[in-house]
Amino acid sequence: MALAVEEQSLAIRAMAAADEISQRRLDRIASHLRATSLMKDEQLAAEVCAAAAKVSKRPVSVSVLTHLMAGGYPEDRQKVLDFFLKRPDLETPVEITKEQHRELAYKQLLAIVREAGVNPMKYLMEDPGQYFALLEAVGYIDMSLAIKLGVQFSLWGGSVVNLGTQKHRDKYLEGISTLRYPGCFAMTELHHGSNVQGIQTTATFDCMSDEFIINTPSEGATKWWIGNAAVHGKFATVFAQLCLPSPDSHLDTNMGVHAFIVPIRSLEDHAVLPGIEIRDCGYKVGLNGVDNGALRFHDVRIPRDNLLNRFGDVSRDGKYTSILPTINKRFAATLGELVGGRVGLAYGSVGVLKAAATIAIRYSLIRQQFGPPNQPEISILDYQSQQQKLMPLLSCAYAFHFATEYLVEKYGEMKKTHDDEVIADVHALSAGLKAYITSYTARALNTCRESCGGHGYAAVNRFGGLRNDHDIFQTFEGDNTVLLQQVAADLLKQYKAKFEGGALSVTWDYLRNSMGTYLSQTNPVVTHRDGHAHLRDPHFQLDAFQYRTARLLHTAALRLRKHSKRLGSFGAWNRCLNHLLTLAESHIESVILAKFIDAVDGCEDKDTKKVLNLVRDLYALDRIWKDIGTYRNQDYVAPNKAKAIHRLVEWLSFEVRGVAGSLVDGFAIPDSLLRAPIGLQSGQYSEYSHYVGFD
Repeated sequence: MALAVEEQSLAIRAMAAADEISQRRLDRIASHLRATSLMKDEQLAAEVCAAAAKVSKRPVSVSVLTHLMAGGYPEDRQKVLDFFLKRPDLETPVEITKEQHRELAYKQLLAIVREAGVNPMKYLMEDPGQYFALLEAVGYIDMSLAIKLGVQFSLWGGSVVNLGTQKHRDKYLEGISTLRYPGCFAMTELHHGSNVQGIQTTATFDCMSDEFIINTPSEGATKWWIGNAAVHGKFATVFAQLCLPSPDSHLDTNMGVHAFIVPIRSLEDHAVLPGIEIRDCGYKVGLNGVDNGALRFHDVRIPRDNLLNRFGDVSRDGKYTSILPTINKRFAATLGELVGGRVGLAYGSVGVLKAAATIAIRYSLIRQQFGPPNQPEISILDYQSQQQKLMPLLSCAYAFHFATEYLVEKYGEMKKTHDDEVIADVHALSAGLKAYITSYTARALNTCRESCGGHGYAAVNRFGGLRNDHDIFQTFEGDNTVLLQQVAADLLKQYKAKFEGGALSVTWDYLRNSMGTYLSQTNPVVTHRDGHAHLRDPHFQLDAFQYRTARLLHTAALRLRKHSKRLGSFGAWNRCLNHLLTLAESHIESVILAKFIDAVDGCEDKDTKKVLNLVRDLYALDRIWKDIGTYRNQDYVAPNKAKAIHRLVEWLSFEVRGVAGSLVDGFAIPDSLLRAPIGLQSGQYSEYSHYVGFD
């Protein structure tokens, strides 16, 4: 078997070499013809620091970009932005106490629902894309407001809609939509975050009273970091172990984690209800407009109907029934219905990246420093070092935008069809994109701050606030390291299914290809090709990403099988953990690039399409260069090709610099909502001076 595979591999390499021989000759001829041109390119890159006037300008329509980046709901987005533009009293000041910020965030949320006439709950249920567009717009106003909106509608409201049945919708939905019933989502405990199956809160059924009794059995079972709990919440969706008394034993029977609606404050006077303890989690690194609290329950009784019973129910006589046969399947179904939170975080994180990129790039365009002898100072974005910091970051903002638009589309499809394949697809894709994008944005925020020097450190210019507010995105709705492991596990499951003749889900189609397909790309001719046309070919770029993922997947499977014989499955997984995380990130990068290519292909404006091609090339080649060691180790890229990729990344960063202003204008974030003086479209220094008190 191994010999046959080896022979097949050699045959593939031989055929590829024969097919490519003419191309190699052409490349050699072209390299001679290109020599002067390449020298000029390198000279141009070297002169960027000293010749601002030579910056390449490409025609691009900001209005086309704006329409493209607004997604499918530009009117809804603009409605919210216009509302806050007319309400300066709702603007979040730079200096504000925790208590003031919490009340302002709640006032902002009430204004959206009761004054602007927006119904987020309706959006979420009928058209998720509309809801996530709203969430991005709200994030520009205040990240605390965006999180508070998400807690109320996506988490509290979403749990009632997705985990409950019609009786729960009839009783609670109208109050949730109008904010008469502000609520919480009480899943995380002091001792358990990512391992939700291990939570310790109990909900024990009492047949005599037809009630569940909610208890916090230990300090570690305290519900922690519960948004809306400290001040405003009146209800909580509480996740607990459902326990049924056993007639044959003094021990209860644990039916696994279920969700329950628990009133925590009086509807009349907002007093905390008996048996419930609420404490304030206090100041946080960021998001201090969100009132996070800790909850404990002491023999709190709720009606049996307060069990959110879509996946499991208890009858009046204490009999448990479910459409799903095991605890694990019920748990998976329960969490599967809550992926909307991850979708929202991925989408919202892109909005944060857009805002930070806008501020840093606009400032870098106007800030002048040094220059050639006896000549005017030049823009700091004319320095190659600044371009290399910010232009790949800008390309990622565009790439992530198109990827999350696709994620929202798939999420909407999942909610409509309830198709098992699409559900599994969205679960893995939302986990991977949330983890990858939020981690990247967290690093990018520091890059943007540093790129603006001392002025980036001023609170009014918002990098500190954005960084602190966004930082928690990496750990809530699932720790990023844990989520990437879920992606790796899904890939390995499908890798196994591939060899057993099973079907693969729609997103990972490229894994249908045999390893032989990718081996053919490592023949000496291809690995040495370094022409611009080849490197900027989206087929080469995507093949490179997918080749890396396929190799990582193949070697991960082999390593796990090897180590499991000695260490067991858990030990083998832990032994290969870094490999698995790299595999997951590589796969997500492949999906992001594929969606970027689709978006560029779908752009109908000729000039804009050329610019987007430029941005896509920078995203793809910069990602390849960042992991060039892997490609070199796998003999996918020869040394001359690696050098050519590096040179091309520098040149593409220079080219994108020429349209960087238009690209960030395409995000269409109004100055009054961006609020950073150094990031405004005009009058930056005047606004900054005015802020500190100069006339």
